[in-house]
Amino acid sequence: MGYALVNGHVLDGTLDENGQMIVHDGWAVIVEGELLTAVGELSTADLYGHEVVDLAGAYVLPGLINLHAHLPATGKPPKANAKPVDYKRLFDTLSKVPPALAYFMSMEKSSARNQLLSGVTTLRTVGGVMDHDARIRDQVNAGKALGPRMLVCNTGVSVPGGHFAGSLATEAASPEEAAAHVRQIAETNPDWIKLMITGGVMDASEEGEPGVLRMPPKVVRAACDQAHKLGFNVCAHVESPEGVRVALENGVDSIEHGASPDEEILELFRSNDSVDVCTISPALPYAIMSTSESHAPEAAKANGKVVMDGIIECAKACLAAGIPVGLGTDSGCPFITHYDMWREIYYFAKYCEVSPAFALHTATMVNARILGLEREIGSLEAGKSADLIVCEGNPLDDLTRLRSLRYVMCRGQLITDPKPRRQSKVDRALDRYL
Repeated sequence: MGYALVNGHVLDGTLDENGQMIVHDGWAVIVEGELLTAVGELSTADLYGHEVVDLAGAYVLPGLINLHAHLPATGKPPKANAKPVDYKRLFDTLSKVPPALAYFMSMEKSSARNQLLSGVTTLRTVGGVMDHDARIRDQVNAGKALGPRMLVCNTGVSVPGGHFAGSLATEAASPEEAAAHVRQIAETNPDWIKLMITGGVMDASEEGEPGVLRMPPKVVRAACDQAHKLGFNVCAHVESPEGVRVALENGVDSIEHGASPDEEILELFRSNDSVDVCTISPALPYAIMSTSESHAPEAAKANGKVVMDGIIECAKACLAAGIPVGLGTDSGCPFITHYDMWREIYYFAKYCEVSPAFALHTATMVNARILGLEREIGSLEAGKSADLIVCEGNPLDDLTRLRSLRYVMCRGQLITDPKPRRQSKVDRALDRYL
């Protein structure tokens, strides 16, 4: 028996010629197995043989797609006067000690589960420990764990002294080592390859220079060439104009975060068919919160503002130039939980000055295209995967209505009254900036 969702308002995820998302009243959604078999005006006879789900005026729309997450971390904010986390030592321990590994994998399952219960039905992870992300993906696909559809990078590639070197990424000291590391990561069955090309806010050495180029152009080229030869697209952590230019000149397919571009950079985006993935969420706490609330050093606050402005400027410039822009949360960073994709959509509309309809379309159909899965997910159409969410009010009027959902469905599995595990301290802090 499949499902028939009736008496709701349907947002199918597409935009009309005026850039509007039409609210379809009187439509029903039919689900059989893992697929949508009918979406539109249907007769009573079409509902026969299905479990009828009365939406009672709620809104149904495609499941959300999050392009940027790290499962190992929870997003828990730092404590006051806390010592900096030795990530290299922490992840080295977690990867070698069996009890810690068991706990770590349990935490990963919880992170993936929280993503799904918050409405994310497809998730791309962009840096984890060893091959654990792939293992969780395979467990979810086999029905042994609850989570969204997942595309994973597993461990990324960095350089000595680079972003997350030795923890979420390997350390490649030469082009030859970078190519060898890509081959080794490919053996862990990833879906994408991740590079750490520049530094970031958390590892900037001084105020005013976040995103320092760490990975030499020859190393970027060697890694990208090897990845493409093996059939993988490459995404890269980049937070400075110089880093964006080096990434695009040497074969990166997806710029994660970004920085203020000039016309040369925009032309590189166009000529390479590369995309920008906007991630306002991780920079906002550093840039906007007081240091007494974020517990970040003053230098990190200043650098956070530089990075946040660069991310927004990159997204706006790319949109104006017709370059695809996707959305991701960077879940796992301080204050960035695994249930707040709705916040990234809200920030995208607010700071990049796009309509709620365009923001929703980006988080669904555009993100699906970036993953190369637009024929399977991203909109409510017959023949596509039965991935959808149901919220009480119209998100086109208020994107915060995506915060609490009545239903989540992923590949035909219906979850009623989904409740992700929340962090009340984080919620209270971030709600001040809506």
